[in-house]
Amino acid sequence: MFKKNYKLLAMFLTIMLLVAGLSGCGQSSNEAATAEVKDSLVVATTYDAKSLDPHATNDVASSNVMQQIYENLVTLDENNQVIPQLAEKFEKLDDKTYKFYLRKGVKFHNGEELKASDVKFTFERALAKGGSIKHIVGDIDPNGFEIVDDYTIIIRTKVPSTAFLPSLIHVGGGSILNEKAVKEAGDDYGMNPVGTGPFKFVSWAKGDKIVLKRNEDYYGEKPKFSELVIRAIPEATNRTIELESGGVDIAYSITPNDVSRVEENPDLKLLRKIDNSTTYLGFNCEKAPFDDERVRQAISYALDTESIVKSVFRGVGGVAIGPVAPNVNYYNANLGKPDYDVEKAKKLLAEAGYKDGFKTVLWTNDKKERIDMATIIQNQLKQIGIEVEIQVLEWSAYLEGLKQKQQDMFIVGWTCQTPDPDMALYGPFHSSMKGNNNFTFFGDEKVDELIEKGRLLEDSKERQEVYYEIQKLIREKSPWVFLNNGEQVVGVRKNVKGFTPSPFGYHKLYNVYFEDQQ
Repeated sequence: MFKKNYKLLAMFLTIMLLVAGLSGCGQSSNEAATAEVKDSLVVATTYDAKSLDPHATNDVASSNVMQQIYENLVTLDENNQVIPQLAEKFEKLDDKTYKFYLRKGVKFHNGEELKASDVKFTFERALAKGGSIKHIVGDIDPNGFEIVDDYTIIIRTKVPSTAFLPSLIHVGGGSILNEKAVKEAGDDYGMNPVGTGPFKFVSWAKGDKIVLKRNEDYYGEKPKFSELVIRAIPEATNRTIELESGGVDIAYSITPNDVSRVEENPDLKLLRKIDNSTTYLGFNCEKAPFDDERVRQAISYALDTESIVKSVFRGVGGVAIGPVAPNVNYYNANLGKPDYDVEKAKKLLAEAGYKDGFKTVLWTNDKKERIDMATIIQNQLKQIGIEVEIQVLEWSAYLEGLKQKQQDMFIVGWTCQTPDPDMALYGPFHSSMKGNNNFTFFGDEKVDELIEKGRLLEDSKERQEVYYEIQKLIREKSPWVFLNNGEQVVGVRKNVKGFTPSPFGYHKLYNVYFEDQQ
């Protein structure tokens, strides 16, 4: 009897130990799962930022980071309508006067409260800096600031400007700075940014990564993850490999070569959105032989842009026909695709005195698609006797060379960062912007006049006619050969939720979360 009871007791104890063990395993598993919940979002971008001072640069790589740190008086809703952001509300008092009522209690990352004096300081500094954001803030009257109280400011423009309110959403021209932080950092502010946005700056390893952390004092809904790491990975395939391996959670600018690779991977998703960018072949219009309109037109006729775009982009984006992208207001679809006519190109070259062609240099940066386009352009221009040497430059040196007017021909892109066509046209084509976004150094009195007229008009049939005419004139005068309109193609890990590509090329990340963070 004792032996029997002993056996039963032993069996009971064994079962209890097994149950306890299984229970313990389950607890450990849950603890491990909890420990594995991601709290850091890692993003792969194409290039490192140049500066995190909004008044020092206007490139997309920098804007993609600054978008997370700074905020503006206004922003856009899902219908591209201007709505308040740091401003609680705003009023248009007359054609040149705007009144902004600031949110109370908004804190900068250094703990300072947002005040009207910071807004005044921001735009006065932007006006003084000029440069690549001159076209954004140029309408503001330097003497047109009136601080009503700590949370109310009046801003006046020099002339009536339909483009003024939309321009305030621009990262470079519209981000609001803290006066104290800027003055304390001095020349090092671009490495020590302070905004009001959902993420705060932590560190920057040049050429490698920028680390941001969640702003725990953010007045809006806080990001669900505590750390944001933005890695610079210029080589496209390396971005895709990092995405596949889980080294990054989001990879920008998936190239045509890698589209199917991402689509077919069950652990990844491919997100696509037509954007507001135009990639173009530009000419230095103040340097022979490109100072002759006929030479520029000849090159335009000699290039089969449709075949170039189809060959290089293979269904990503589309063929550009003018300086305004299809998503931007007053896009002139009537322009049609440019003619491809080699004989006409030869005739124009002969008329310009270059019957036997000439030698020239074509610049590009190391973006694969641009190198591929440059190679095709090089081959197609041989048909009209133009011998092209391709030079591939590092991005910062490339931009600096363009500003210094050292280029012959070059391939680069321009993104309209608001829905208004003034943003698409003023920066790259107005003569006052030469060397600051107008890298062709193009200047034409009629184009200047129409650009200035367009920004004065309220949205109307007349405004549409003005912008249609500008696009037609630029096509005729050919400071650019239009290549492709872009598309944002972004790869994300399947557990990444809430990410929406932006048509402006820089993406807000505070709404992103991981599946297990719901």
